[in-house]
Amino acid sequence: MNTAILALEDGAIFEGLGFGAPAESQGEVVFNTSLTGYQEIFTDPSYAGQIVCLTNPQIGNYGTNAGDDEAARPFIEGLLVRELTAASNWRSESDADAYLKRHRIPASAEIDTRALVRRLRTKGSLRGILSTMPGADAKELVERARQVPSMAGLDLATRVSTKAHYPWTETISPALPSEVLRAVTPPEFNVVAYDFGIKRNILRCLAHAGAKLTVVPAGTSAADVLAMRPDGVFLSNGPGDPEPLEFQAKQISQLMGRVPMFGICLGHQIMGLAVGGKTYKLKFGHRGGNHPVLNKLTGKVEITVQNHGFAVDPDSLDAQRIELTHINLNDQTLEGFRHREHPAFCVQYHPEAAPGPHDSQYLFDDFARLMRDWKKA
Repeated sequence: MNTAILALEDGAIFEGLGFGAPAESQGEVVFNTSLTGYQEIFTDPSYAGQIVCLTNPQIGNYGTNAGDDEAARPFIEGLLVRELTAASNWRSESDADAYLKRHRIPASAEIDTRALVRRLRTKGSLRGILSTMPGADAKELVERARQVPSMAGLDLATRVSTKAHYPWTETISPALPSEVLRAVTPPEFNVVAYDFGIKRNILRCLAHAGAKLTVVPAGTSAADVLAMRPDGVFLSNGPGDPEPLEFQAKQISQLMGRVPMFGICLGHQIMGLAVGGKTYKLKFGHRGGNHPVLNKLTGKVEITVQNHGFAVDPDSLDAQRIELTHINLNDQTLEGFRHREHPAFCVQYHPEAAPGPHDSQYLFDDFARLMRDWKKA
């Protein structure tokens, strides 16, 4: 292994042992507290533009396999871990090192991830450069890290979105334990899914709930969507700042009240913009698999998976039109809302979470119920 250097815009330098590809990457440095699911993190398009530090100290112990990919390729810019462990699992097809090397992504092990996360929690997410190239100069990397574009104002969703329409029919994830699989519902609804950086397991869960899916690019107009005569429209997760997505928010506002809608993560933020709300950047975001969320409609607490650096300002929403439905119990940020007049709702977190938890999968059934009632009416 070569020496790896992570240089941050505030002048901090972390050294470790390089693995993955001998390369250099740049982006916003963030951390994720999940204990498992590292391959799903690698391949989540919402991580475009970000170098990810995993706080679980041992990464790689179950290898990688094609069934756990959330997209056709990884989207993280780089990876930071405390210890890279040997792969030992019957599902493994290659180890994490070979997987990242194949996709030309640099990574570093043996860095002080606790010190790095403390710095990010104190100062907020920082721009950085990760280099696993021989002879890299740390001071030069710091200066260049200060020139990395800020995540605020970046439209990354259109960059990672599909370029053409495609159908989706797969209903069962190879990564989902058999004991949590529900009975597959025969296709009942024609659903158009906006791809702002969509994850495969979201599509599986929608298909599971009875959706015949057509995935469309992020720039698809409301008129084109309505021409497909959908029973429902889904707004996906994705990377970057929601504020530049003015065109997308305008299309969603034009669809409001004309077809049932359900949004997740960036889709939640775009729906917030579409109803006149505002978004803002969190200090270091929510990324992990153990975030407690209060469902105000039921009074129950759900343990959720989250991955976002922006949030919808609840005070910017019209309380006469919008009902706040979910609240984060760690910091009281808005986690979900629904329209009081139109069939539209959304959540900030990931109910489809693979490998889990699965407390919030009922939301896909809620969407099916909403479309069913709409069709009857």
